[in-house]
Amino acid sequence: MIARTPSRKLVLGLAVLAMLLSGVAAAQRGWWRDGISSERNGVPDWEVDEDFKGDLFTFVRIRYESYGGRGRGRGGGGWRTDYRDSDLNFSLRLQQLTTLKVNPEPKVLELTDEELFDYPFIYIIEPGSLMFNEAEVAALRRYCLNGGFLMVDDFWGDSQYDNLRQELQRVFPDRTPQEVPLSHEIFHCVYDLKEKPQVPAINAARRGYDGSIGTWEQTWDGSDNSIPHYRAIYDDEDRIMVFICHNTDLGDGWEREGEDQWYFEEFSVKKAYPMGINIVTYAMTH
Repeated sequence: MIARTPSRKLVLGLAVLAMLLSGVAAAQRGWWRDGISSERNGVPDWEVDEDFKGDLFTFVRIRYESYGGRGRGRGGGGWRTDYRDSDLNFSLRLQQLTTLKVNPEPKVLELTDEELFDYPFIYIIEPGSLMFNEAEVAALRRYCLNGGFLMVDDFWGDSQYDNLRQELQRVFPDRTPQEVPLSHEIFHCVYDLKEKPQVPAINAARRGYDGSIGTWEQTWDGSDNSIPHYRAIYDDEDRIMVFICHNTDLGDGWEREGEDQWYFEEFSVKKAYPMGINIVTYAMTH
């Protein structure tokens, strides 16, 4: 179980770590196999207790192939977005800033992989044009109804949400995503968030002369993306089993933490990491 950690510790801890990581001049070269990279891009490794290798939290990203998308034509395949720095950085921060023991090596799996059920947390990114095949629909339904937790991240606008909603309707015909109120424990279980955080991609982050911050993110359908939405699908015990982060990009807050000091302080420290840690805490304790 992750212990509660004061927000001040997160801010100070990440600031120190950012200065250390800023000394890394170039990414380490790695190799690719089946679309999966081995490089760590300067993210430090850590030792794992051999007696507890089976008790580690592992960040699992889902690889998918989309053969089309409603309103988008053929395409998709956005599973690699923010990969692999996002997964590595988030795993590192979980290891450093919580009492959770974390696998330094994130994994990439498909929903139909037999080992999926070995991991209680999975992550899907950019589902705006995602289309599950029938085997994936059945596998995801079985995974979630047997205690697994799916986090969905980084998609914007009404059309992309409608696409995801229709795909999830195939997975759970009798369940509908519900807006999660700010009072829900997932926003407070470790870090006491005062608002639902919105994290723009680094190249869309906006700051005004009056000190305001926001996003320049545009949607191709012209819909309003100024308000972040956090929706959930619940099981019969009122446990969140699918958590949908819409009109926000937590993954970019993890991936791009070392590229811009202002973005790091405003979005990585204050929003992306606290929300991510809260989500994992909830998933691992429910």
